[in-house]
Amino acid sequence: MSESSKPDTPDMPDWERRFRAPRVSLPDWAVDAPERSLFVSNATGTYELYAWDRATGEQRQATHRPNGTTDGVLSPDGAWIWWFDDKDGDEFGIWRRQPFAGGPDEPAVPGLEPSYPAGLALARDGRTAVVGRSTDEDGTTIHLTREGEPPVEVYRHRESAGVGDLSYDGSLIAVEHTEHGDAMHAALRVLRPDGTTVAELDDTKGGEQELGLEVMGFAPVAGDTRLLIGHQRRGRWEPLVWNVATGEETDLALDLPGDVGAEWYPDGSALLVEHGFEARGELFRYDLATHELTRIPTPSGTVSGATARPDGSVEYLWSSAAHPPVVRSTAGGIVLDPPGMKCPPSVAVEDAWVEGPGGRIHALIQKPAGATGPLPTVFDLHGGPTWHDSDSFAAGPAAWVDHGYAVVRVNYRGSTGYGRAWTDALKHRVGLIELEDVAAVREWAIASGLADPDRLVLTGGSWGGYLTLLGVGTQPDAWAVGIAVVPVADYVTAYYDEMESLKAMDRTLLGGTPEEVPERFEASSPLTYVDRVKAPVYISAGVNDPRCPIRQIDNYVKRLEARGAVHQVYRYDAGHGSLVVDERIKQVRLEIEFAQRHLGRA
Repeated sequence: MSESSKPDTPDMPDWERRFRAPRVSLPDWAVDAPERSLFVSNATGTYELYAWDRATGEQRQATHRPNGTTDGVLSPDGAWIWWFDDKDGDEFGIWRRQPFAGGPDEPAVPGLEPSYPAGLALARDGRTAVVGRSTDEDGTTIHLTREGEPPVEVYRHRESAGVGDLSYDGSLIAVEHTEHGDAMHAALRVLRPDGTTVAELDDTKGGEQELGLEVMGFAPVAGDTRLLIGHQRRGRWEPLVWNVATGEETDLALDLPGDVGAEWYPDGSALLVEHGFEARGELFRYDLATHELTRIPTPSGTVSGATARPDGSVEYLWSSAAHPPVVRSTAGGIVLDPPGMKCPPSVAVEDAWVEGPGGRIHALIQKPAGATGPLPTVFDLHGGPTWHDSDSFAAGPAAWVDHGYAVVRVNYRGSTGYGRAWTDALKHRVGLIELEDVAAVREWAIASGLADPDRLVLTGGSWGGYLTLLGVGTQPDAWAVGIAVVPVADYVTAYYDEMESLKAMDRTLLGGTPEEVPERFEASSPLTYVDRVKAPVYISAGVNDPRCPIRQIDNYVKRLEARGAVHQVYRYDAGHGSLVVDERIKQVRLEIEFAQRHLGRA
């Protein structure tokens, strides 16, 4: 038995149990074989794909890789599991497949060279697929592949693009693209299998602000040319139905205040609507004929994914900050309950609304039960940057709470879920804008009596790690400790070393390349302010990370070393984070020990 799957013991702390307790994702099911499902679990101590035959109840671990596997999909007929095989977590690789019932893996598309993935859609005929690829040399290419035949290229462009979906009968391919040069806002194109264009929809043109579109899926009905898409025309994400054959757009105009996503019910008569508002989520059913919106009862918290089954029931993955995630069904009961140790609960979040330089800022607060301030406080900044923290279960923040810290998570400008203007505010003064909001919440936390101003930890992963290094440099007197996980540390070097899709996002955020807007890259780079850093700094990094590459982190660390600054660096053999439970526990333990060493125990 591996260390990461070891049984529960009386001396195991709750924070470690939360990482080790078996988890499962929302099961994906095959369109034409709904009794066959695919899900992700950490039951062995590493996140891997599992095949589940609902008819027999049998569950089988489908992938076995040292660094884990989470990117997989079932073919519509349920015959094959496709999964993406990258090298050491660097996200560069090929699609492989294996029979649902088990058997050897094989290259899914032998004629395609390794690349970064740019979407995948599988046809119902069992032999056709649309595969998106991205490389630094070619940009994005999309290929129609048929078993036994060489792949055919149907799309190519230097800018970022991706496969959105394939119609039910395989005659239409939806593509999201950024040919206009704005990587934050995609336009849509629908192609025939020969690559010719059927229809286009582009909200980036003709307005004062560029707007984005996203593909949510073709109607799952034979001969149906309706495409469900997301748009931002009223300042937030909402769905509409676009008939790509006639050009007709059906605006649903749902009377919901937050961002709205949707997917089709299997018969195409209704939509399953996911509504996210102020860090919480809920579900609705929208009848396309009657326009009736009916709430689907779910507990207060966050719905992290939902799917409508052929019998009309809805399965959804739910959690709250206090309660671990569980897959439930509106038909009653828990859909998947993995065996093994049970995950301990944590404490609920409290909401704080703080006036900031760009508007009201939403922060989520957790603190030890019964504790009174001022407390040592961790500001845990989310990644993305276009993401948001929510009232959902997270083992990392809960570990800090167990060690006596308050945890503050800030949905700074650039975060999703608060309207397009809030998300799009993040341009040109990248990093500095978010930190203005963090500073406003920091001042509130101190003034309210929650936070001890002399024991403040700034931390985060990915974009949050970037903001951590930028924060300890631009706000050197504000933070007692900085803990940056897989961060951007030297923005210029990171730009040159990262994958092409991220280069495009950086050009959008900063308004150009390092040669075109050097002053913006300099102002937004943590390396610019490294000599101002006063706080002890901890950095962890994956040596194969294509998103926040190791060379730019090494550049930052050398500057810390040159001035004798207090710091600690942990490098591990993976990419942008680890899917191995033991490794994740090790990292959290090192982070907490670093804070305790420099702050004293909470």
